[in-house]
Amino acid sequence: MTGTRKIAGLALAAALVAPVAGLFAQAAHAEDLPTFKLEMTDGKLNPTRIDVPAGKRIKIDVRNTGKGAAEFESVQLRKEKVLAPGAESFVVIAPLDPGEYKFFDDFHQQAQGLIVAK
Repeated sequence: MTGTRKIAGLALAAALVAPVAGLFAQAAHAEDLPTFKLEMTDGKLNPTRIDVPAGKRIKIDVRNTGKGAAEFESVQLRKEKVLAPGAESFVVIAPLDPGEYKFFDDFHQQAQGLIVAK
């Protein structure tokens, strides 16, 4: 293999590996975030208030322990995540200014919660 072909081959390999490495880096980075837990159960949220540090990215682990679907939604934060019964997922939220941010279960509108950034 000539030098030019070796370089082209290495460039191709790097192009293929870089996106995968980036996904692993993002996953590892998400694990380092301050993490908060939220349980959604058939129109009930636990907890209904989540106190978070202002100015830091955060992760909220969301678990649906109910018998029906649930949807974490915040219009203010432009986040939504639909969860089937028994499903678990997470949302990552950009650094927040100090204040209060509403969230709710879109399938059970009475289930209202609050994220408080301090």
